[in-house]
Amino acid sequence: MGEEFKHKTVLLDEAVELLISNPSGCYADGTFGRGGHSRLILSQLEAGAQLLGFDKDPQAIEVARQLSAEDSRFEIVHGSFAELGDELKRRGLHGKLDGLLLDLGVSSPQLDDPQRGFSFLRDGPLDMRMNTSVGESAAEWIARAEEKEIADVIYLYGEERFSRRMAKAIVEERQKQPIETTKRLADIVAAANPRWEKGKNPATRAFQGIRIHINRELDDLTACLEQALEGLRVGGRLVVISFHSLEDRIVKRFIRKHVRGDEAPPGLPVPYAQLNQRLKAIGKARKASAPEVAENVRARSAVMRVAEKLA
Repeated sequence: MGEEFKHKTVLLDEAVELLISNPSGCYADGTFGRGGHSRLILSQLEAGAQLLGFDKDPQAIEVARQLSAEDSRFEIVHGSFAELGDELKRRGLHGKLDGLLLDLGVSSPQLDDPQRGFSFLRDGPLDMRMNTSVGESAAEWIARAEEKEIADVIYLYGEERFSRRMAKAIVEERQKQPIETTKRLADIVAAANPRWEKGKNPATRAFQGIRIHINRELDDLTACLEQALEGLRVGGRLVVISFHSLEDRIVKRFIRKHVRGDEAPPGLPVPYAQLNQRLKAIGKARKASAPEVAENVRARSAVMRVAEKLA
């Protein structure tokens, strides 16, 4: 990994401190990235502990395999954290996990490398896949998707109010010439955006929406949270760091639902013990400190939520 594509892990110390309750236990890092969280977790675990890592990105897997060769307590899975449940069952760890950490979104190396196609600031192939060995690239999807589907993706996942204008422009432009680079797509959606926001690139939301769709990010997150609830032992911790409102909303609602437990019929007194409360929130949502944001501007949107399994 080149120096120019290094990753700065956000909320590193805080996340690991809240994650680890049993130094000899079993943990999972659902988003290995470049291993910042995993290395710190391992430094605080005892000899008999286990850490299972997940990542879709082949470049991240290369780094993870080096760590696995150095530390026998660590094992990596090349795949989505949505496969957590199956992997735990395969290893006889279902219901025995002491903690799961999810650091969501795109890593700095993915954004900074123009060949990955995530960034509207650097021209490169329009790919956007976290796992470049499977699935459909952004260019392939844009070439075949109907205008309504493109508009819906940009609106729902990018929260872009001018999604219909952008989708119309994309369809018109692809008829003239295939849209195969990040710069061409960025220029098209920027031109279709009639109201540029100060301090925000006009292609930001469109790129976010397409990336989330291509990688099934929100579907994978929803699936993983449900599997985590069953995979954790009682007292196990769930730590999730989100970087935009759609992710955080899913995490917040999931924790709130299981903190509240079953809904009783109106007017019927039900003891708390019968509400099937499965999670306890650990503190309020946390954000990166001012010094961390000053050092790493990408930390400014990070929100961390922590919950502990009750039953």
